[in-house]
Amino acid sequence: MVETSIDKILEQATEELAGAVDPDAVGQLQVKYLGRKGLVTRFLRNISNLPAEQRPAAGKRANQVKKHLEKEFARIQKQLEAGNQVAERLDVSLPGRGVLPGCLHPITQVSREICDIFARMGFEVVEGPEVETDYYNFEALNIPKNHPARDMQDTFYISENIVLRTHTSPTQPRVMEKQAPPVRIVAPGKVYRCDSDLTHTPMFHQVEGLLVDEGVSFGDLKGILTAFVHQMFDSRTNLRFRPSFFPFTEPSAEVDIGCVICRGKGCRVCSHTGWLEILGSGMVHPAVFENVGYDTEKYTGFAFGMGVERIAMLKYQVDDIRKYFDNDYRFLRQF
Repeated sequence: MVETSIDKILEQATEELAGAVDPDAVGQLQVKYLGRKGLVTRFLRNISNLPAEQRPAAGKRANQVKKHLEKEFARIQKQLEAGNQVAERLDVSLPGRGVLPGCLHPITQVSREICDIFARMGFEVVEGPEVETDYYNFEALNIPKNHPARDMQDTFYISENIVLRTHTSPTQPRVMEKQAPPVRIVAPGKVYRCDSDLTHTPMFHQVEGLLVDEGVSFGDLKGILTAFVHQMFDSRTNLRFRPSFFPFTEPSAEVDIGCVICRGKGCRVCSHTGWLEILGSGMVHPAVFENVGYDTEKYTGFAFGMGVERIAMLKYQVDDIRKYFDNDYRFLRQF
């Protein structure tokens, strides 16, 4: 029962100490409990009045409480004094620290610039889902199951018929199913493939383009892409079209530009060829038109697709694609 009374003193002191807001308040509490006439001090003096068998336990517990409170008073006093020193150093009349303005990521900047260029040429910007069905990602684009062209893309499968889209091309049949020609769109967005090295990442960005109308020719495709390259880089940049293969276009072509580093003279970036590949393109395959119900005798069209990271690497002369995803502020602040 005697020990219980000293524990009540400890509980009361702890509660009052927790509510102390400045060093003076702590000092007053220290006098109240540990001073010459303090509660703990009086308890210790009155131990001699207790029965002999209770004195050892009461004295031991009272000394424990005293030492504990001495440490707590010292700790709280130190904390409050340190806080006051900080407050004294703070000049509230000074102006606040300015917030540094943010900026768009370089990939976002380049993606928007690409879309803006085509928008000025009459293209509408549309978007499609990143989680795509196997039909729109492959079959509607003339890539049926077991087609060898599927090996060109390492696909992330969510289920047998659901994938993370491997390109932005599924936007083409989705738009054409809902819209009769003429169609003139660009589709930016993220795409996913099982690939990772200096020039590839599992997630990257593409911009897809599609134009469908009567009398559209390969010459129109060359004119549009030439205008794009000259606006994206400069009018001195040369282009060349190389025959290639894509299951959803026929004929198909890879587009190279004169190296923006050495201006075609040959350097390490272009492997001393003077040329850099930037996108794939071609005339839309009639099978794609048949899948969406377009009259292949009446309409023709072209499509193209480019990697935004690739364009950004050339535009800003960055040699490692992973720098765009490392979030190093020293790198990003340059843009």
